[in-house]
Formats: sequence, structure tokens, C-alpha cells
Amino acid sequence: MAPKPPPGTSARAWDGVTPPLSEWVLDAVSSMGFTRMTPVQASAIPLFMAHKDVVVEAVTGSGKTLSFLIPVVEKLLRLEEPLKKHHVGAIIISPTRELATQIYNVLTSLLAFHPPSASVLNPAEDADAPRPKHLSSALKVVPQLLLGGSTTPAEDLSTFLKRSPNVLVSTPGRLLELLSSPHVHCPQSSFEMLVMDEADRLLDLGFKDTLQNILRRLPKQRRTGLFSASISEAVDQIVRVGLRNPVKVMVKVKGTSGAQDKRTPASLQMTYLTTPPLHKFATLPALLRSVEPTPQKTIFFVSTCSGVDYLAGILPLILGDDFQLIPLHGKHQANVREKNFTRFLNCHTPAILLTTDVASRGLDIPSVDLVVQIDPPSDPKTFIHRCGRAGRAGRKGLSVVLLHPGREEDYVSFLDVRKTPVVPYPKPLTVSDADAAAATKRARKAVLADRALHDRGQKAFVSWLRSYSKHQASSIFRVADVDWEALGKAWALLKLPKMPELRSFTGDRTLGVTLDWDNFTYKDKQREKRRKEEMQERAEQAAAAAANEGDESSNKRRATESASAWSKNLETRNKKQKRREVKQARAQHTRWEKMTEEERQKARETEQMVEQLRLKNEEERRLRRAAKAAEGKGDANAEDDEFEGFD
Repeated sequence: MAPKPPPGTSARAWDGVTPPLSEWVLDAVSSMGFTRMTPVQASAIPLFMAHKDVVVEAVTGSGKTLSFLIPVVEKLLRLEEPLKKHHVGAIIISPTRELATQIYNVLTSLLAFHPPSASVLNPAEDADAPRPKHLSSALKVVPQLLLGGSTTPAEDLSTFLKRSPNVLVSTPGRLLELLSSPHVHCPQSSFEMLVMDEADRLLDLGFKDTLQNILRRLPKQRRTGLFSASISEAVDQIVRVGLRNPVKVMVKVKGTSGAQDKRTPASLQMTYLTTPPLHKFATLPALLRSVEPTPQKTIFFVSTCSGVDYLAGILPLILGDDFQLIPLHGKHQANVREKNFTRFLNCHTPAILLTTDVASRGLDIPSVDLVVQIDPPSDPKTFIHRCGRAGRAGRKGLSVVLLHPGREEDYVSFLDVRKTPVVPYPKPLTVSDADAAAATKRARKAVLADRALHDRGQKAFVSWLRSYSKHQASSIFRVADVDWEALGKAWALLKLPKMPELRSFTGDRTLGVTLDWDNFTYKDKQREKRRKEEMQERAEQAAAAAANEGDESSNKRRATESASAWSKNLETRNKKQKRREVKQARAQHTRWEKMTEEERQKARETEQMVEQLRLKNEEERRLRRAAKAAEGKGDANAEDDEFEGFD
């Protein structure tokens, strides 16, 4: 049970928490505009501060971040003496770099109200000036953010050794790399708290082994908090992460009937819109125009990274100039992800974030007015998290999921069973076949201008189909029901891609497009040059094959033609081999650049060991040949018949 507040105080008053919060924390939350605690904060903060392990499930946007940050800083600042140098007191783990960055920013905003900690985060311009004695000796919280891709492990370790942080905010992989260093200490005497934000995703999406290795490096006697919007669906795995008799906190929202529990904020209106496949993207501008006032920040969710790459090229032509479209997905380089995410956050004109589920969890993007799920998520759990990017912290928000008429409409009942009810979009949208055809024509204009965009479209459509075919609600989302021609035209494709699913398709694979494919070019000159070279090679091979099938009456002519074809084929193979070698060299260089210094050292040691073994084998063979020659049993320069192992 959580400690009861003092008599005469509100259960959700910041100054009513037991044990009481520090004055500077009260000043901080007041300055942030939080007049009173949210239900999840009122439940979780007293428990986490009172030596309890907690498992917190609360609707998205309910204030979970402060529910664990305040107990973490309060605990570290109430220790009897400062932690030793290079000792860690608390760790916060996030599944994505964007969420980790957000947590770190909230933490630094909180610590800005604590002078000793703020003096470390923002040192004086005159570094040589002595610090006030009361700041130098006081307990302080020093955080460090660890993100794979932004810095190297060696740079993170250097920062750790220089600043000696006592709180780490990190993604799992980079955290494990740092904890593997003998210079980083998490002993029983100093380590206090472990927090896993979006815990179910940490446990579900490939982080299990990494987390187990992290937990082996942490003391068992600690406080652990797991926070998520849908943590109940990972209970079996949560039991295995080392919690000791955890207290479960569950905060839900009552439905309009008062009898049904919802798993989303009451301020979020969740709707669905039935749209024919041909109108899939042409509906989007009509939807945006129907929202009043015009949404300043909108998120479009699609199912795959390839889909983001392709749609980022055609959607601006369909949507017009009123919205800025910003792409973001998990396969972007770290600096690109950070740059695009920051652009969306700081955009002062209407903007749309076109993204995958990488942005569906935990991110607190201010003022998101509208969420559109162009593709329903393959994992139904993700539906809640996507919708929850809008309607956060009591702010009104709207989410819309696009469904095709027919069997896909059963998804509405499916969501209702999962306590995630959606209602029809309340405003009528008028989109005709002519509107859809016009949108396709505008998008195809961009595709026809660059063959590279056509290639991306083919890849995106195939990846979309693979995702669609793997939907967990497979009885609702069936490949057999796909209207290939309508969707292909909606995607502005110039032809349907070659796929096993289209073996029995008897419709128009060209989608009504007549095109001279030999003269369909790439904007990139180098890529176009390679395409023409490959066309020339194919033409030469075809000519050689045709020549071989010519007049067979003359043996001399056949021999000449065969030799010519062989010569051309050999030249072709040599060109391909050179290209492969260049490609392999580039891949090897890229792989080497991504390796940590420790991995590079291990690679060098392996190469040296292999080279030593090769030299040793050669020397042994030389000695055996010499011995045989001396005995008259063979040539000293002959190779041994016996297999001696690989060089």
C-alpha cells in the first residue's frame, strides 16, 4: 500500500507525498505547469520512494516519466554521502534512442532547479573560477546519455571517466558496452534503482539477451521499476527480470458508459475511416482539410521503412504545399533520425511526421493534433501506442485508422474486444475516383522523372505486402482479398512487382501504363551509366547466343563465333568480378568503421593469429619436403599429398 498523505491534503497534491518531496522538486513541477499529480504519479511516486519494486501500467500520455525520475533523483540526493568516483547509482533503460533522449531532456530540465546538479550540467564559462564550497561538497545528480550510433563506446567511456555520472539513461546495447568496462562500477553499496521504460517492448523486441547480460552486472538488492502503457501483456517475461514482490499500479480510463475500461486517454478521440483501396492516399488531403482547426503536428504511421522512403517522395505531390512532410524510420542513420525528429519538434508551420512504429512508443511530442494510421499495425498492441501520440496529458487529440471496405471492417470489433474502442470518423469526406486518378497522376509524374523512385516503389509495395501477410489478425487482413490493381494505382506504381502472390493474377500488371523501359533513366548519372553498361552486356550476350544458333554448316565459323562469345563472356565476368570486389571492399570498409575499438583490436589479433598459422604450416611443409628430398623419396619443391589444413 502507498503511504497515506497527511490529513487535510489532496491525494494528488505534490506537497502531500509521503515521504515529502524536496522544495526544489516542488518548484520544478510548479514551473513546468503541473499543478497536481496525475493518477499514475500519485500512485507510483510514493511507492517507488518507499523501497518498493513497482510495475506500472498506465495509459499513454499519463505522466509516467516523472513517476520514476522524481524518485530516482530524490533517492540519490538523500544518501548519507556522495557516491564514489565512477560508481553508478541509477540506470534508466529505453528501447529507442528518441525516447532515451526525451527522458534525458526531462531529467536535465528537472535538475536545472537543483543548484549543485545544475552547476555540473551547465558549468560556468570561466572553468578556472573556484566553485562555491556549498556546491562543491553537496550531493548532486550527474546524468549521462548513452546512444548507439551518435558516439563510439570509447567516447562514451571517456565521458564517463571525465564526468563520473551517477545516473545513466541509455538504450540496451550501448549500456551493456559501457557496463562491460572494468572502470564502471555498480556495486551493492552504491547502486540504488533500475528503471525500464516501455518495459514490454524491451522484453519483446529482441532485447531479452541484452537485458539478461545487463542484469547480471547489477546487484540483486535494488529497486526496480517497470513502466509501460501495456505492461500486462508481458507479465510472464517481467517475472524473469528480478523484481522482488513488486507492487502493481494500473491506471485506466472509464468509458463513456462508466462500466467499460479504456486503455487510452479520455481526451483522445479514436476513430476509423473506411476508404476504397484506390482512394488510399487521395483521402489524406481531404482528411487533413476536414480537421478544424488545421492540425499543426500530424503523424502518419505506415508499416515498413521502405514505405517511408517511397511515400516521402510521392505524398508531398498528393498533399500539396500546405504541409511539410518529414520522414523518420529505424534504418535511418543516427544523425538523420536525430535531425529529422528535431525538425518535426521545432517546426512552426503545419508538419507531418511520416514514420514507422519507431515513433509509436513513449515519445512525448508536444501538441500532436492528429494521428493517421495509413497501415493498421501488424501487432495489435502497437495500435494503442500509435494513437497515444495525440491526446497527451489531457490535451485533446484525434486518431484515425484507415480500413478497406469488407473484411477489414471487422478490425473495429476486434479492437472493441481488446478494450480499445473506435468509432466512425464523424465528418463525411468526399473523394471521387476522378480525385484518386488525379492524385495518382501527380505522383506518377515524380516516379517517371527518376527510375530510382520507381525502384523504391517496387520495394515498398513488396515490403508492405510482407507486413500485411504477417498481421496477427490474419483472418481480417487477408492477402487473398487484396485489390492489386487499385492498390498499385493508389501507390502510383508504373507496374506491379514480380511476387509469388501474383502467380494467379490475370489482371493488368502494367496498371494502364505504357512505357519505354529501355529509355527510363535514373537521375543519378553514375547509376544511369551502370544501367546502360548492364544493358549493353545483356545485348552482347543475346547477340552471342543468337550467333551460336546461326549457320552450323561451317565448323570454322562455329569455332570463331564460340571463341568470340567466350571472349565476350569472359570480359563480362571480369567486369562483374571487379564490381563485386569494389562492393566487397566498400562493405568491409563500412563494417570496419562501425566496429568499436575493442572489436577492431580483436579483428587485428585474429588476422595476426591466422597469418602466424599460415607461416607455420608453410615452414612445416618446407621442412618435410626437404627431409623427403634428402632421403631420396621425392622432389624438395613438390607439394605434399597429405592435407595439412587451411592456410
